Amino acid sequence: MKLSPHFHLSEFTASQTATRLMIDNTPGPDEIAAMKLLCEKVLEPVRENYGKPVMISSGYRSKELNRALMGSRSSQHIRGQAVDFEIAGLSNLTICRWMERRLNYDQLILEFYTPGEPASGWVHVSYREPYRNMELTARRVVRNGRRTTEYVNGIVG
Repeated sequence: MKLSPHFHLSEFTASQTATRLMIDNTPGPDEIAAMKLLCEKVLEPVRENYGKPVMISSGYRSKELNRALMGSRSSQHIRGQAVDFEIAGLSNLTICRWMERRLNYDQLILEFYTPGEPASGWVHVSYREPYRNMELTARRVVRNGRRTTEYVNGIVG
């Protein structure tokens, strides 16, 4: 099923973890509608601007798949509102900066980017209405001997 001119439902539901664990990752009509809106408002403008394929690494996640991936219980991936992606040959920081200046979204997160390594990390973006236009940067840090994720405000490269 096509969600928009350049994006298919299969790109959002593909999951090696779901396949390996035999988890059903089929979205319902509300989730499909949310993915269509995400494509229309965010992914298609990104694709049009850069003229290159947007490679989705994580899109829709059923509740069971999200648990298996140890995702947040409130993850917008569960509702079809979020996607993680990259564009080959482009810095994820550059993509985030362009999106920050030109698009509306709920959350835009530069995840696990390493300065000086353009292909490091990925872009997480979500869309819902009303949107917040919230920007964050996620980093891995060690606190008290434990690895954890720290979120800081803004897109920080």
